[in-house]
Amino acid sequence: MPAPKILAIVLAGGEGKRLMPLTSARAKPAVPFGGTYRLIDFALSNLVNSGYLQVVVLTQYKSHSLDTHIARTWRMSPLLGNYVAPVPAQQRRGPHWYLGSADAIYQCFNIIEDEKPDIVVIVGADHVYRMDFSQMVDAHVASGAEFSVAGIRQPISLADQFGVIDVDPHHSGMIRAFLEKPKNPEGLPDSPHEVLASMGNYVANADALLAALTFDSEKQGSKHDMGGDIVPYFVDKGTCGFYDFLDNDVPGSTPRDRDYWRDVGTMDSYFDAHMDLIAVEPVFNAYNDLWPLHQGLITQPPAKFVHSDEGRLGHAADSVVSPGVVVSGATVTGSVLSPGVRLHSWSTVSDSILLDDVVVSRHAQLHRAILDKNVVVKEGARIGIDRDHDIARGYTVTDSGLTVVAKGTIVTP
Repeated sequence: MPAPKILAIVLAGGEGKRLMPLTSARAKPAVPFGGTYRLIDFALSNLVNSGYLQVVVLTQYKSHSLDTHIARTWRMSPLLGNYVAPVPAQQRRGPHWYLGSADAIYQCFNIIEDEKPDIVVIVGADHVYRMDFSQMVDAHVASGAEFSVAGIRQPISLADQFGVIDVDPHHSGMIRAFLEKPKNPEGLPDSPHEVLASMGNYVANADALLAALTFDSEKQGSKHDMGGDIVPYFVDKGTCGFYDFLDNDVPGSTPRDRDYWRDVGTMDSYFDAHMDLIAVEPVFNAYNDLWPLHQGLITQPPAKFVHSDEGRLGHAADSVVSPGVVVSGATVTGSVLSPGVRLHSWSTVSDSILLDDVVVSRHAQLHRAILDKNVVVKEGARIGIDRDHDIARGYTVTDSGLTVVAKGTIVTP
């Protein structure tokens, strides 16, 4: 039998309130990550590496930065009908914007009807991971399910942040119940401190999906959400399958990083995911050439380290240093420096994330700080050293002590 025709849909309209101020001017999927990437690059890289080259990206919230990134980075040859196409909210189903993730797909009915896929792969755009979706599609087809949900084990303490999956004990490939962000769920029989959390990745038979979305659009009280409404719809029908992320075997993965998945929905998780990149043996390996992470062409020159005087040595250790960075007599440890960053003499940066074109002047000190693009730290200024002073200046300070400075801010002593 011929292989099924696949259409991939990326849900990229997220506002990302918990990542403020990084999302004050951009959608969450457009937030920079790891020096040279955007969060959406992980979802798109996984899809194209899986062989799925017809991809629709549904956008809504402050999408200009995201649209520009897709247009500049994700251009594929149209010769064989390949594309990554951003689709803004168009009010095709009434005078309203997207009411939820399910409504976003429902309003784009015309795309599914035009492409006529057999199967639709639906993924979120704001998680850090590697996944071969073709393996999930194969498992979905073999299971006979109409709709399948990818799941991963997570600590039970985080259950209220996810949809929680209850697998049928008599049929491990099917879901018996689905609880959306439960407060007091039961742990797994073999691991009481864990639950199976939905990754927000789905595979659906196209005709069954359209029927479910149509039913949901007419349902009173629905939040029109994929996890909260569409998954329970298929669970109630008895046709909702489960795909265990642990079964996914990505080329080039290692026992250390093969099951890595992070929801970077908070500032602390965003920071922790960056620290995973810079470990001596990375918890998440960005250097897997067999399953590359694509981020487009970077036209900046190589990174540069200057000054080797005693007490004025430009160097970085246990850090990611992107193209275009100049470390001029500064000391960097345990940090991620994005393209175009400039660090001047006698400044110190430790355990921090600096986004594009940040400038750190002489004698400045940064510790456990996240600086958005184009921040300028004036001579002698300190960030992340004095919590009360950071709060008084209007910066975001998390409970764990991370200091976040918004885009374009001028930081003075």
